[in-house]
Amino acid sequence: MNLERFSLALSDPLSTADGTIDAREGFVVEIEYEGTRGIGEATPLSGWTESIDACERALERARHACEESWAMALAELEDTPAARHGLSLALCDARSRAADVPLHRHFGAGHTERVPVNATIGDGSVGETIEAARAAVESGFETLKIKVGAREIEQDADRLLAVRGAVGPEIELRTDANRAWNQTEAKTAIAAFADADLAYLEEPLSSPELADLAALESEIPVALDESLAAHSVEEITEADVADVLVLKPMVLGGPDRTLEIARAAREASLEIVLSTTVDGALARAGAVHVAASLPDPPAAGLATADRLAEDLIPDPTPIVDGHARVPQEPGNVPLSAGGR
Repeated sequence: MNLERFSLALSDPLSTADGTIDAREGFVVEIEYEGTRGIGEATPLSGWTESIDACERALERARHACEESWAMALAELEDTPAARHGLSLALCDARSRAADVPLHRHFGAGHTERVPVNATIGDGSVGETIEAARAAVESGFETLKIKVGAREIEQDADRLLAVRGAVGPEIELRTDANRAWNQTEAKTAIAAFADADLAYLEEPLSSPELADLAALESEIPVALDESLAAHSVEEITEADVADVLVLKPMVLGGPDRTLEIARAAREASLEIVLSTTVDGALARAGAVHVAASLPDPPAAGLATADRLAEDLIPDPTPIVDGHARVPQEPGNVPLSAGGR
């Protein structure tokens, strides 16, 4: 098991709970599994996963444990999801490569060439938001995710209603508040956004408590993302506080764990949306394969390559007409593209 540390500059700074970052740092994880090479990516993001130092220590422990077994190596990574993602993706890559099938087919899917993705519209004035929304629709996106919560609620409502009027009723609109509001503010926002015909409102409450989400009683479907770091699907289902789960494989510990959670969520009649923590191309491709393995996946939050000023390899999942290409070569990405 070999580790190669990297740093990928961002095209724009990324705001997180732990501050603003201008590069994504992580490790390429390379293994040999039963004679077949596999490559994964561990790109931690503090506030969502372990720190870069904790990730490195965990991967070093796994490197020693893999001499006994891969199961023991994975067991060393239970509390470090990004590190576990790196090894899990490498193992999935090697196994699907050995089977001579692309990763999504290794996961049990049929032949899938592309999956729908959403365009993300950041905070901006009404005019700027309309301009960005129209440009995305003209590029082929049928789902738009609009950031809210940075402005007054009335201003966000004006933005959403203006976009709805500009793009028409057929385009799906999602919103993400990134835990911007208290209970009273969230209820005010829900009422103000009612006429925008939203598919869902993501993480409306600053409080992570399920009881507070239950008290919200939102008429707009609620999506949970950050909350999955603290609560299981079973807890969320029992509390009846969400309609949609946003799954980030890097946060959940790998594509295998993500698929387990996705299947459990769908059994509980929850919608699943795949996303990333602005990862490199290897992890992004893995998430595309996971999305492709789900029947009729909704638009995923995987159009994130442009957030990086540089990447590990040429983009293996380019976005065309609002869809991400699903790699068709054996494994996660072609080894010729990885070049490692």
